Amino acid sequence: MPEDAVQAADAASTRTVAAVDLGSNSFHMVVARIDAGHVQITDRLKEMVRLGEGLTEEHTITPEVAERALACLERFGQRLRDFAPEDVRAVGTNTLRQLDPGADFIDRAESALGQSIDVIAGREEARLIYLGVAYGLAAGGERRLVVDIGGGSTEMIIGRAFSPRLRESLHMGCVSMTRRHFADGRITAKAMQRAELSGALEVRPVRELFRRARWERAVGSSGTIRAIAAVVQAEGWCEDGISAESLVRLREALLKAGKVSALDLKGLSDERRPVFAGGVAVLRSVFDSLGIAHMQVSDYALREGVLYEMMGRHQQGDVRERTVVTLCRQFHVDQEHGRRVEATALGLYRQLVTSWSLDDFDYPRLLAWAARLHEIGVMIAHSQYQKHGAYLLRNADLPGFTRQEQTLLAALVLGHRRKFPVQEFAPLPKAVQQAAQRLCVMLRLAVLLHRGRSVDSKPNPTLQVEGENLTLSFPDDWLSTHPLTQLELEQEAERLAVAGLQLSFG
Repeated sequence: MPEDAVQAADAASTRTVAAVDLGSNSFHMVVARIDAGHVQITDRLKEMVRLGEGLTEEHTITPEVAERALACLERFGQRLRDFAPEDVRAVGTNTLRQLDPGADFIDRAESALGQSIDVIAGREEARLIYLGVAYGLAAGGERRLVVDIGGGSTEMIIGRAFSPRLRESLHMGCVSMTRRHFADGRITAKAMQRAELSGALEVRPVRELFRRARWERAVGSSGTIRAIAAVVQAEGWCEDGISAESLVRLREALLKAGKVSALDLKGLSDERRPVFAGGVAVLRSVFDSLGIAHMQVSDYALREGVLYEMMGRHQQGDVRERTVVTLCRQFHVDQEHGRRVEATALGLYRQLVTSWSLDDFDYPRLLAWAARLHEIGVMIAHSQYQKHGAYLLRNADLPGFTRQEQTLLAALVLGHRRKFPVQEFAPLPKAVQQAAQRLCVMLRLAVLLHRGRSVDSKPNPTLQVEGENLTLSFPDDWLSTHPLTQLELEQEAERLAVAGLQLSFG
């Protein structure tokens, strides 16, 4: 290979990427250099924001906490200013999952960060945590239990090597447990017992499932578990990681102190102190429920998992593609028909990508996946199958997909036939709504052109747009010999007109 070609290949395989983790307790950012499949972390930023403290009963963020979080994101944004959008991924977890869809906090957060934010479901968070921890451990075939205690949720995963087999996300974390049981700053035996019991209740539905999984090693990740490990080791109660006995001694020390302000433990930072008792209660409930004798501690967690996921999407295949393939197989989707619809939809997309400003690198992939999945609801019932398919895609645990991506996929599948569902795009961020509707138009036209399900090749119509006016042009005399398609296009023009779109054809 010529030297200049080698240099070009090396440059293509080397990238600098960043992952941002917007947790309920702290915000993290890691920057890494990806070189020939290897990840080298070059920078880390962390701020204790305690976003979960600001979550109100109305599922909004209090102004004080919102401003604290936005100021942090502006500082992160300065570091990301020169990054291309495809080289940054920001994910939001438990607190952002609980926000009212009408709240404007995420829009403000994206503006402050200068990047889009993906709110991920609990089990997707668990998958990414496991991926990060797995890369941080030595390779091996042992079965691992991974536990991650965040500010608002606790993830438990069992897997081998890089493959998670069992994933759960529980509604308890160091911030939420502290607010519920130690809000007055006192640490009493009664409060600690109630906190541990409430934690055990959260674990109880999956306790036997995880016990029967016969894991061989327990690994903990993220700030709460690392903080507990730092204290029990500094106090001399455990030489490595966290033992069940050291947790008992830590519990006794907390009760002896009696209140948060009196905590004086070696290795405990001032910023971790306010939510420490809640974190200890959560970990104690997990240890007792699952019979953990000792837990190793990992320095890798969600943000590292996001980094390795980004590397995998570019070099080893996108896990979302594997998810779509699995869905098609499980729900017996006619994959040949889906591929024909996909090809036509992408052909229309390529004609409009510039004029309709659809150059986001994920748009063609989401359109393609929607085309292949548009009949997923048929297995449930043929009548209104688009509604069944949309429900599945909106609510299922889909590895690799964010909540926003699932919402968009569901809207496209719901909107591929019959009434154009303008209202279904409202839950999406304002910056995405128009693009999503335009992708839906392409999918509708592609499905319409393949309504007869013939394997014969279809004409490649030309689609031109001027604002909201669409012109679909076919080869000479093609429509006159296909009256059913002409009738369907007339009906489609009426349906699109309701959404403010004008379709003409000939």
